Amino acid sequence: MSLNDWILSLHLLSAFAYVAAEVVFTAMIVSLWRTESTRRVSSFMAISRIATGLVLLGSLGTLVFGIWLSITKEPYDLWDFWVIAAIVLWAVAGGLGQQAGNAYGSAGMEATRLATSGTETSPVLAETFGASRAFWFHLVSTVAILAILVLMVWKPGA
Repeated sequence: MSLNDWILSLHLLSAFAYVAAEVVFTAMIVSLWRTESTRRVSSFMAISRIATGLVLLGSLGTLVFGIWLSITKEPYDLWDFWVIAAIVLWAVAGGLGQQAGNAYGSAGMEATRLATSGTETSPVLAETFGASRAFWFHLVSTVAILAILVLMVWKPGA
């Protein structure tokens, strides 16, 4: 196996980690949709920390190894349309995903605090885990990641 084969393998593993994290976050949002239960939201916090780690590993790995491949692997170039579009979408997905994660993470920490103090429900949680701004940020971030996958598979213009 050549070095580029190893880099491609690491790029693909990073992409799997990134997509897996998005699936976990989406499943969490669906599971917690419009819930007011502080204990229920709090129970998902450990899973969200694991998924956050997957996002960090996956997003950084896909970018670093993807750029490496675009520079070293023929016939691709860093300035190809599909590579630049993927990098732009990567930035959009990361920025919006971070905004969604901050909102959901804050709600999760608040739910844990409330559950520990004995408070069973919070209407603020139902708002956050409904059609909130965080939800829309997550949705657009997920669509951007899916668009990146489409670019990586079909490589328009390559």
